[in-house]
Amino acid sequence: MSIHTSHPDIIKRLKRAEGHLKTIISMMEAGRACLEVSQQLQAVESAVANAKRALIHDHIDHCLDHVMQSDGKEAADAMREFKEITKYL
Repeated sequence: MSIHTSHPDIIKRLKRAEGHLKTIISMMEAGRACLEVSQQLQAVESAVANAKRALIHDHIDHCLDHVMQSDGKEAADAMREFKEITKYL
């Protein structure tokens, strides 16, 4: 896997989500209200979904777009990969 300019930002997002998730576990262990925990879980879920979306869009923009300019097998492989990755959006 190659590193793209967006990867450091995505890594930061995921690390923040990781820290937030640890806080949520502590909240549950402390017996915090389910509503509060649910709200925080929604925030983590949204953060992870946004990171995933950014990663996939970056991949499409930088990897697949470049290969689609080529001919033959590389372009066909890129199209198959594009179809595969879209199921994660």
